[in-house]
Amino acid sequence: MPLIPEEPQIHESAQGPRATPASGRVAPTPRPVPGPRPAAPSRPGRPGPLRPTPPVQRTPRDVAAKPGPSDPAASAASTAPQIQLVPATAEGALDAAEEAVDLLLESGRAPGDVLVITTGEPHPWAAHELSFGEAAYWAQHDAGDDVFYTDAAVAERAASRPVVVVAVNGGSEAAAATALSLAHSRAGGLLIVCGDPQRINSALGAGV
Repeated sequence: MPLIPEEPQIHESAQGPRATPASGRVAPTPRPVPGPRPAAPSRPGRPGPLRPTPPVQRTPRDVAAKPGPSDPAASAASTAPQIQLVPATAEGALDAAEEAVDLLLESGRAPGDVLVITTGEPHPWAAHELSFGEAAYWAQHDAGDDVFYTDAAVAERAASRPVVVVAVNGGSEAAAATALSLAHSRAGGLLIVCGDPQRINSALGAGV
């Protein structure tokens, strides 16, 4: 019978320690954890889908204050001239008015800004100019180049001027009240009244 050669016996010490089934397997190498993928570059000419813009939070609008109905009293007060009272007797009212005019001119007022009204005797200048006729007299008023003097009886013909000076130098209470009311309407910014304070206050209360 042919001899079957014996397999060489390899001692355990020569082969090295045998790995047990549990410890003989080599641990797999840990795979790296994939990080965030880079965004794909956008293709030219093909923009991505547009996301709707979130609604903007609206803030309450300020309600504009609507102008209320105009107040006639406030409107009249804003356009009313300033009133100055110069105490004087009936006999000295014309002189007081002359002094007031001088102060106005010295302060820089133009002569054409001033109108003087008398309630009693007319100013000597007015009496003199009227002697040449009413047409020439009122032509000087219309020119507005100088201080103009007029009597209360015809002062309604006079136009408005920035300053009106009233000399309460006589006449009735009704005439004084009428003159002051007219002067108040003709004064653009300043009304100066020369005369007795009690009589002037009474006339102002009645006519203005």
